[in-house]
Amino acid sequence: MEHQVEMVGRAFVDHYYNLFDSDRASLSSLYHPTSMLSFEGQKVHGVDEICSKLKNLPFGQCHHVISTVDTQPSSFPGGIMVLVSGSLHLPGEDHPLRFSQMFQLIPMPEGSFFVQNDVFRLNYG
Repeated sequence: MEHQVEMVGRAFVDHYYNLFDSDRASLSSLYHPTSMLSFEGQKVHGVDEICSKLKNLPFGQCHHVISTVDTQPSSFPGGIMVLVSGSLHLPGEDHPLRFSQMFQLIPMPEGSFFVQNDVFRLNYG
């Protein structure tokens, strides 16, 4: 069970950041009407608000480099908690921004997962 949780979590992380970096609009497929995002303290709910927030960030192109991925089963049956740390590289910037992001993945009947909770913070200092 623990191995499967880790495999699903890591596969999700690879998929999520690949979409974020190459086709941010496609992230909508990973969220659900009940999903919540807290981005640097700003809270938004639902697919449309979340995708609007992510699409309208003050940078277009970016590249995530993942440092760590930690996974645990969540209290929701079949759910997975994923904690990611890494760096965000922006064009024209000499220094990457360090970040942490937490996801709660909830299973769907067809076998895939959606993001119920997403918390993003830049790490300063």
